[in-house]
Amino acid sequence: MPMRHVPVPLAALLGAALSFLPGCESTKSSSGPTPSDTQVQKSLPGQDAEAWKRARVGDRVTYTFSATQGPERREGSGTARTLAGQLTVEVVAVQQPWVWVRLAFTDAAGKPLVQPKLAQDLLLPVRADATRPLDVPHGGEATAERASSAGRDWEAVRYVSDQRPVDGPLRTRVYANAPGPLYLTHGLLEGSTESAGFHTPGGVKLTLREFREGSDDASAPVPALERPLGPGAYFDRHVDVGPAPSVQRVCFTAERGYLLRTEGPIEAPQAAPCSDFSQAEPEPLEEVLLSLPWEALAPTDAPPAGASTTRGTFTAEGHSVPALIEQSTENVEGVQRVFSQTTAAEPWAPGLAGLPHEARFQPLASNTERVVAGGKREPEGGTRIVRWGSWLGGAK
Repeated sequence: MPMRHVPVPLAALLGAALSFLPGCESTKSSSGPTPSDTQVQKSLPGQDAEAWKRARVGDRVTYTFSATQGPERREGSGTARTLAGQLTVEVVAVQQPWVWVRLAFTDAAGKPLVQPKLAQDLLLPVRADATRPLDVPHGGEATAERASSAGRDWEAVRYVSDQRPVDGPLRTRVYANAPGPLYLTHGLLEGSTESAGFHTPGGVKLTLREFREGSDDASAPVPALERPLGPGAYFDRHVDVGPAPSVQRVCFTAERGYLLRTEGPIEAPQAAPCSDFSQAEPEPLEEVLLSLPWEALAPTDAPPAGASTTRGTFTAEGHSVPALIEQSTENVEGVQRVFSQTTAAEPWAPGLAGLPHEARFQPLASNTERVVAGGKREPEGGTRIVRWGSWLGGAK
């Protein structure tokens, strides 16, 4: 069945980067650790894991960020889109083994951004323990250095992966060898990705601005999981494509600063959600944080010529929200088809409370119909989000 607007997972949208914010002041160290020494230390399972177990309310890291995204090179014209501000990653509650982290993108003055995808704080429950070994090696060539950032000198490792000769990006990551108070982002001091080749020009960058350690006696109640980045929540999508319709469940969790995502068919809606992440590929939180500003700048798809948009209501199990319904007719291989797509009129509407960030900015429903003799329409299939919620106990 011909379908349009294929959803892409959030983390896969990280493009490339060009930034105007200053990086860490750093110099290569002649007396510091060698790259091989630092790689071995980074791979030891102790430092980050123990830091998460000692997490305190008020632990916080703040980065400046910038993103630039120009028109695709094949367009040859247009105006570059830019975005800059600060990102705060802060522990807001601890109920071991869970550490509740708040993510907030704001402008330089701390005010909300106008870009819808970054306009609201996001909540991120992270397990301080691990259900399986997690080890995501840093890619690229490693160089040891001393870096000065956020008013402190750090023994660090710079990882550079240059894929520009094959139309790939230039990726640079600088990690503190001993993460210490930067455990929330695995010790990231600076990260940038710059595009090359035939991709959309531009890029994204994070630079550590400051950090703060919480107090041992600080406490706070576990917050409601109304605006989850993903972990702690799930959503089900009914997929009616092909001979065997199914319901696909997308589940999210996080462990020690790594995000895990699974997707697969479920046999029954009442099946215990999100109990197995053993096959999920871990993605470092800092990589997701780099992807979000880039994704926020991406232009939305323009409706096809002749498309009509009407207002309506999207309903799912226990939820009802205002929606925009786009409909267009196209001739595909000699057959006239009608494509319909439903999106949230307001992605942060209260009726979408608990829906993972990824799903808020994808079509809530889409379908295709074939126009047959007499102008009748025959359904050819589609997808529709049918339910969502929290699988994490205590997160209502």
